[in-house]
Amino acid sequence: MVKKHLSRIYMGMIFIFLYAPIAVLAVFSFNESKSRGNWTGFSLKWYVELFQDGDIRSAFYYTISIALISAIVSTILGTIAAIGINSMKGKMKSIMLNVNYLPVVNPDIVTGISLMILYISFNIDFGFKTMLISHIVFNTPYVILSILPKLKQMDVNMTEAAMDLGATPMYALRKVIIPEIKPGIVTGFLMAFTLSIDDFIISYFTKGEGVTNLSIVIYSMARRGVRPTINALSTIMLTVVLLLMILINKRSSGAEKATNKRKEA
Repeated sequence: MVKKHLSRIYMGMIFIFLYAPIAVLAVFSFNESKSRGNWTGFSLKWYVELFQDGDIRSAFYYTISIALISAIVSTILGTIAAIGINSMKGKMKSIMLNVNYLPVVNPDIVTGISLMILYISFNIDFGFKTMLISHIVFNTPYVILSILPKLKQMDVNMTEAAMDLGATPMYALRKVIIPEIKPGIVTGFLMAFTLSIDDFIISYFTKGEGVTNLSIVIYSMARRGVRPTINALSTIMLTVVLLLMILINKRSSGAEKATNKRKEA
């Protein structure tokens, strides 16, 4: 009993240590004063100033554009790749899975520098295109990992039965496989979108002149001195990522409940 109480206290202290700074940042984004240690009154002026900043508006546009496009493309590529990997057998399947795991466990700085050297080697101009390709590259493995468990849970006989009844492989893909793995596809898309918004290191090495994202803007602003607008921008990004993570978790839990109900039936 004592051990259980101690473990709860330790967990509470850990959560306080992790989330207290974030809570302070969010609260002081509404502080009227520039001071980060003195509360002078509630105000939204830092949010107003934030959206009046042309550099931040530009970075916001590129962040959302790249996140949305890369999430869509990586979801399509990841879905196709996951279906292909799932259909493999033996050593080849193991090799492909390990190849997919490599970008996930690889440090971001290694991936960023590698992509930068690749673009330089092929004389590709840095800008929107290079950052978009980079985000697609590091997002796709996560989409594959989100979809593969759903493919493993799917009854193989359903596809075979559809084809025995005259369905073409493409029709079986659209009407049987895709609906069954749809929760994994949606989760993969949301995860790719979140990772793209949150990325800094890979974007930093692959950005071009005039093209940047919010993470890089926050870093640049912090180097010149932390301003209250950074608190406002960080709070907005935190809220967006938090909402997406809640949505991902809800969809995952809903998909698991639906799967369990089908198995019980």
